Amino acid sequence: MSQQASGRNSQDPELLRRLLRAKDRMDAASHEAWPVQRLAKVSSVSEAHFARSFKEAFGLPPHRYLLTRRIERAKALLRDTDTPVLEIALQTGWNSLGTFGRTFRDVTGESPSELRARERAARHELERVPACYVSAAYRPGLTTAVSEKRRQEAGVTKEPPQKPEVP
Repeated sequence: MSQQASGRNSQDPELLRRLLRAKDRMDAASHEAWPVQRLAKVSSVSEAHFARSFKEAFGLPPHRYLLTRRIERAKALLRDTDTPVLEIALQTGWNSLGTFGRTFRDVTGESPSELRARERAARHELERVPACYVSAAYRPGLTTAVSEKRRQEAGVTKEPPQKPEVP
């Protein structure tokens, strides 16, 4: 596929508007389930086209973007409230504390309780920093899928399929 063909979708203003509509819905209700089918319906495009175009436009697949938003929200709640960890897990879209804790640790490198304790110890240092900078600094960088990250840490790597060379 040529660069022009692969970049065409990201340049289409109407498609970008549709993708942004779905992204805005995820942002507004990140605690809800957002399967690709539902997002595609919001965007009025096919599921395959939505998933491909979303990743092309925003640099992340829809699921990973949603996971990023949920972790971001959970980190803010852990940092800024005394809400119990279980309640934060449920408020941010997880159905179980175990899944939340495991995913949170995989993404951030520490448990929710560890993050809360560390943030409280360093709270006074951030009072002078604008909130938008703090949010950007704490945004999880999900460049690798959580399941792939687990495999890499366990020493199990998945070899990419070999493509036959075409002369």
